[in-house]
Amino acid sequence: MRFLNREEVYRLADYPAVIDTMAAMYANGCDAVDRMILSQPTADGDQGDFLLQSAWLRGRAFGVKIANVFPCNEKRGLPSIHGLYVLFDGNTGEALGCIDGSAETNVKTACNSAVASRFLALPDASTMLMMGAGELAPYLIAAHASIRPIRNVMIWNRTTEKAKALAARLNKPGFRVEAVTDPAEAASQADIISCATYSTEPILKGEWLKAGAHVDLVGSYRPDLRESNDEVMRKARRLFVDERSSTVEISGDVIEPLTKGLVRLDDIIDLFELAQGRRPGRRSDDEITVFKSGGGGHEDLATAIFLFERANSN
Repeated sequence: MRFLNREEVYRLADYPAVIDTMAAMYANGCDAVDRMILSQPTADGDQGDFLLQSAWLRGRAFGVKIANVFPCNEKRGLPSIHGLYVLFDGNTGEALGCIDGSAETNVKTACNSAVASRFLALPDASTMLMMGAGELAPYLIAAHASIRPIRNVMIWNRTTEKAKALAARLNKPGFRVEAVTDPAEAASQADIISCATYSTEPILKGEWLKAGAHVDLVGSYRPDLRESNDEVMRKARRLFVDERSSTVEISGDVIEPLTKGLVRLDDIIDLFELAQGRRPGRRSDDEITVFKSGGGGHEDLATAIFLFERANSN
């Protein structure tokens, strides 16, 4: 049984190829997907979340990811996500290997958002606003830039110094990355806005969005978390999600708009429907599109299959 460590995951992760693999999973479907989450307080009064995400692709492979999400780990000097992915042969049940869970999660989450952007963002999108400068931010930026001609990236974070440090790390000739302090001004210029925070209050306002903008909401994975305000959904009118079971009754960015009647269940479109051509995506250049990423075992499985096939071919 092979183990892919953090460094190997990032070395093997060719973003356009991973995005293609994940898009194919949506287009062809996945035979079984399930999810479980347990939440408990930690000894110092914070909250930790234990997630299990599993999926089975009949005749090929199945797997499960353990993801431990501890948002307050930053103050401890630790990553907020720890975990492990285990991949099994779909015909024999044999364990094929394990993958570093935090690295796999970063790649999977970023590429999943990019799948949605491939369907929904304007083809000539060149300016991106990244709201949040945590561990996921550089991977989201890289994934979006791999499928759209992004040349200007603005990073906003509640702690400006953290945004400045990330911008300095990513900035290079032909790819301008800068920290910003005015999210309203930055959002009004952005073709793609990606939010990856643990915020309990909206950080993105619909009043700021320009015509044709695409919004990528990543962070709100619990009912008490929310990154976008009501006006975002009023302007969008439809909501795209990766998978209903990890978003509709799970994320505050979906629950509250549904409760308030800002969006109806019929207005929610998942990436399976989009990739299979059963529901329409962007309908005009001026339309504001919103994608809520909740995660799903099918995304992890597609990523794990890609990584092991790429590793075994090297």
